[in-house]
Amino acid sequence: MTTTATTPPGLSRRAFSGLIAGAAVLGAPTLRAQSGNRVVLGQSAAFTGAAAQLGIQFHAGAKLFFEQLNAKGGVNQTQIELRQLDDGYEPARCVENTRKLLDDEVFALFGYIGTPTSLVALPLATQAQTPFFAPFTGAMGLRQPFNRMAFHMRASYNDETALIVRQLTNLGLKKIAVFHQNDAYGKAGLDGVTLALGALGLKPVATATVERNTVDVAEAVKTINAAQPDAVVQISAYTSCAAYIRAARKAGFGGTFFNVSFVGTQALADELGKEGAGVVVSQVVPSPYKASSAVTREFLALIAQGGNKVQPNFSSMEGFMAAKLFAEGMRRASGGRPTRDGLISGLESIRNYAMGGFDVSFSGSNHVASKYVELSMLTGDGRVRT
Repeated sequence: MTTTATTPPGLSRRAFSGLIAGAAVLGAPTLRAQSGNRVVLGQSAAFTGAAAQLGIQFHAGAKLFFEQLNAKGGVNQTQIELRQLDDGYEPARCVENTRKLLDDEVFALFGYIGTPTSLVALPLATQAQTPFFAPFTGAMGLRQPFNRMAFHMRASYNDETALIVRQLTNLGLKKIAVFHQNDAYGKAGLDGVTLALGALGLKPVATATVERNTVDVAEAVKTINAAQPDAVVQISAYTSCAAYIRAARKAGFGGTFFNVSFVGTQALADELGKEGAGVVVSQVVPSPYKASSAVTREFLALIAQGGNKVQPNFSSMEGFMAAKLFAEGMRRASGGRPTRDGLISGLESIRNYAMGGFDVSFSGSNHVASKYVELSMLTGDGRVRT
């Protein structure tokens, strides 16, 4: 299969071409990062900055699963190590991290956080023929065209925004505005809302942006409030979304706020406190607060056992489930010493698999495991109702 690399947002064509060339020089990997019965996964994510809680919590959930798996002997007698590097949710830093990880020939890249960072990392992973597993993003640009190296556990932003628009219009709320991050993530969410509204003969009544890793929302509030929308769909990180909600309400907006899952539900609730009451967030994994599914019960049981002091929330739950799904792919891989082709074949053999009540499927032509989406609502006491 041939994959065409396009210049990701936030990187010059010259810089990007140099990075791709650097990745190509890696050539056929010799799995230098692997030793004995051990594979190393590499994760570049935000562990500091405005999106830090997303990276911290996702990593903690994944580590929780891998640690208990390794304590039982690993998978096929192989231990799994998760190596982390901080990119602060900035593409240029993510590229540096990814090149470091690929130069050390990690077995796979795992759990990258965000669209703009994942978009610059995936072409590098593709050139190095290294699997890129479970990025914390629903952007269609990472899913189309099909890429043999990319595996997605979560539903897309198109799936999330379709449910949000359906919910709003079913309630008779048709004047919908979009507040979004001024980057690839924000555009992906805006495209999803526009597509869903277009199917109903509607379009956003207003749109406005905020720069990544900032909370300068004054102009966005002014622009959107002037359109007097019934609701605002937010496509940004928790710090800027919280700032927007406070500022919009202070300026007189009395409508509702909807967010996609990437916002970081518990992080948003923590930021807003009592001001979060009524804010809606779409979710792509089962609730970590209700033990109604087997995977949630497993997650909560490990936390109760001491579980690395993991906070149960949607971000840590997604990290836990991503690790569990990765391990299932490893378990199904044939042969002795782990190989990337073996991992890919193992993952592609996962069909209609009820992962503790969360149904997932891959195939040789489909690397998106789930289209699961549900809605949750923040309460006034910092909790999440699902």
